[in-house]
Amino acid sequence: MPFGETYSEIIDVRSPSEFALDRIPGAINLPVLDDEERAKVGTIYKQVCPFTARKVGASLVAANISKHLTTHFASIDKNYHPLVYCWRGGQRSNSMAMVLSEIGWRVTLLQGGYQTYRAYVRDVLQHLPEKFTYRILCGLTGSGKTHILRQMAARGVQVLDLEGLANHRGSLLGEEWKSPQPSQKYFESLLLKQLQTLNPTQPVWVEAESNKIGRVYLPQSLWEQMKQASCVEIQLPLEARVKFLLQEYPHLMAHPEVLKAKLQQLKSKHGGQKINEWNSLIDAGKWESFVGDLLQCHYDPTYTQSMDKCYSNVERVMRLADLSDASVDSLVNAVVADS
Repeated sequence: MPFGETYSEIIDVRSPSEFALDRIPGAINLPVLDDEERAKVGTIYKQVCPFTARKVGASLVAANISKHLTTHFASIDKNYHPLVYCWRGGQRSNSMAMVLSEIGWRVTLLQGGYQTYRAYVRDVLQHLPEKFTYRILCGLTGSGKTHILRQMAARGVQVLDLEGLANHRGSLLGEEWKSPQPSQKYFESLLLKQLQTLNPTQPVWVEAESNKIGRVYLPQSLWEQMKQASCVEIQLPLEARVKFLLQEYPHLMAHPEVLKAKLQQLKSKHGGQKINEWNSLIDAGKWESFVGDLLQCHYDPTYTQSMDKCYSNVERVMRLADLSDASVDSLVNAVVADS
């Protein structure tokens, strides 16, 4: 398995849709067949004959490789050493690798292609999370946990930012604005890459999450380790949490129709009357009242229930008056001193 070696580039020659679903982190996409071309060749293979499909496919592959040679590869020097892969390590990657090798570059072909890589990710994620000692940062919604963790990371503390990897803040309203989540497979690829940068002799700080962040799930091995870890709880007054959340979610205030649509998902739990109350506060622009009531009626009870079930090992409580730079810096100083 050549994943520990350093390459000039990692080239994924699969179609754009295959690449979008999952790839080796850092790979670039230089497809030898795009999605439409791949479908065309497949149709000919099934409806006409394999021989005709191979002729058409070879023509398309040659044209695409030629285009890449005159654009992407045009200015690359002779010391170039890429890793090339396709779905199974078959004709698509072999075609690209053969041309690049004939030019004189030292090319490594990933045997078994993406399928080999995907099996590697699944296998390593079954065991690697067990090598680390985790510390969980917990606290009610709006306590600034992600903000605090990122300040800790800037100070050199080891942090596993799961919400950053998942591109989601882990709640009903946590979807990043006009920025989709990665697929489950690509989330796992990103997670593995991050874990492989961490030092097992130092604690790894993680935000208290459920086993599902938006639409992606944590590997079971990581989830089990997180539930057993010791926790530090952040406590912040309701008013400070409301202020912080209003700063963090301006897009929902700017698009109240989106916010109302999301709140409809809570109707079965809180009833139509409560949804109407929240909608009225939104229409009136009473954002502080809306966020405060949403926290007290929905988020705080839900989070407390989850904490009691999954993160009961709270070893330290840290109280902040607000999330000002001075308050956060003081907290980070205390964490760094203990790390």
